[in-house]
Amino acid sequence: MGKEYNITRATGRCAACERQMQPGEEFIALVRPAPEDAEEEFLRADFCLACWASDGEQMRNGPGVLGVWRSRVPEPSQKRKTFVDDDLLVSFFERLDGTEEPAKRDFRFVLALILMRKKLLVYDRARQGADGLDIWTMHFKGNERTCEVVDPHLDEGRIADVSGQLGHILEGEL
Repeated sequence: MGKEYNITRATGRCAACERQMQPGEEFIALVRPAPEDAEEEFLRADFCLACWASDGEQMRNGPGVLGVWRSRVPEPSQKRKTFVDDDLLVSFFERLDGTEEPAKRDFRFVLALILMRKKLLVYDRARQGADGLDIWTMHFKGNERTCEVVDPHLDEGRIADVSGQLGHILEGEL
């Protein structure tokens, strides 16, 4: 089995005021890389709307923020939604550009595959990098600006692991 990503789980409490959030309540979720000395690779923090209104801009522009989105605490009997906003996927993809860490590079590659499947990202060509890995040159549909994605040659099991971790980040239970 492939490497599991260590991501902090949602606690159901506001990360700023520590108030327990209630079913049906809207909140803002934020994901960023964890410090290098932490066990986790990504940190997820949820904020009530009141705390976000007072400090949200500062938090959104903080160091290394990979993504920010609005969600709602599910009702206890509510079935989990699997819809993920395309803009959020693109934001994660772009913010991971240039990462050297293998786990984050794998994560970005899987995001590229998802964006290709959604026909948002278009493959142009590949070349071999100095480390022997393939580097894909791509562009977003309707935009000629190119980006590069390292193909870490993941097997299907590893892609499934990384995809599951993406789901965990985006849909983490409260």
